[in-house]
Amino acid sequence: MEQRTEPYVVHEEPGLKKYCSCGLSKNKPYCDGSHHGTGKHSYKVQIDEPKTVAICGCGLSSTKPFCDGSHQSLKKT
Repeated sequence: MEQRTEPYVVHEEPGLKKYCSCGLSKNKPYCDGSHHGTGKHSYKVQIDEPKTVAICGCGLSSTKPFCDGSHQSLKKT
């Protein structure tokens, strides 16, 4: 995934969501199938109720596809 210094914050409605795991999608944070042939797979998440989520953009989160704040280590002081 590209190294952003902020997560993608999106409001989601209920349903199955597929988030990019390879960094190649042209529709980040969502998967557009660009990973085919890379050996990677999208992150599939079932959203049960409307809510706002923070999707990792830096690739460092230990709770992918969700942000855990790891991007803070990338910010310059």
